[in-house]
Amino acid sequence: MESFNAENASDYLKVALAAADKAADISRRYYAGNFTVTTKADMTPVTQADVECEQAIRNVILSAFPEHGFYGEETGQTQADADFLWLVDPIDGTKGFVRQYPFFSTQIALMHAGELILGVSSGTMMDELAWAEKGQGAWLNGKRLLVSEIYDPDRAAVSTGNLKSLAASEGWLALGNIVKHADRIRGYGDFYHYHLLAAGKIEAVIESDVNILDVAALSVIVTEAGGVFTNLNGDKPDLNIRSVLAANPSLHEKFLNQLKGYVA
Repeated sequence: MESFNAENASDYLKVALAAADKAADISRRYYAGNFTVTTKADMTPVTQADVECEQAIRNVILSAFPEHGFYGEETGQTQADADFLWLVDPIDGTKGFVRQYPFFSTQIALMHAGELILGVSSGTMMDELAWAEKGQGAWLNGKRLLVSEIYDPDRAAVSTGNLKSLAASEGWLALGNIVKHADRIRGYGDFYHYHLLAAGKIEAVIESDVNILDVAALSVIVTEAGGVFTNLNGDKPDLNIRSVLAANPSLHEKFLNQLKGYVA
């Protein structure tokens, strides 16, 4: 199995990985409990760990690239007109983090002129650190990632995540048809099923309720592993993404034909 050559890492990637390490130290410290939880205006929770992780990431990134923009889950967006924009979810899966599920992660991505070019996904408590840069492949703990070559829907393992919007649409029947034919249906959720997809261990991920900070880094990782990552209408990820269909190329085309048009 091919191993990552650190000489191929750009300065952007080196800084992103350093920022992820800082965040991991903080989230590990808080994971056992002893933190306060407050509720934001959208009724989602935020903890001290979220705030401190984002601040640490922000300090590392903007110390290295002060001219770049920064869009964080907790602090919002600054320098919106910058050519480079960092997209950060310091603890993706805060609800799980609060209940001590290990499936939370830190997500760090870099967008240049509207295109996602770098992603780091740190599954801290599961010892999974994935990263990718445009044109440089995708990697998990230093080992190359490649999507599977299972192209038969009847042999596919499909994982679903947030599905409320899809469940409330006529697309629920389309998803049911995919489920009916799939070899296995799972709900690994959050970052983890994207890591599995990029590693060739499952074939597709379907979600209908996400935001760009949840999936920006993961979209780069899946794409660089040879997969296709769009919303449920086949559009490439942008700041307004709300749904995901991610799969190897053949199954992405087949599933998109069934799901397209039901959820943006």
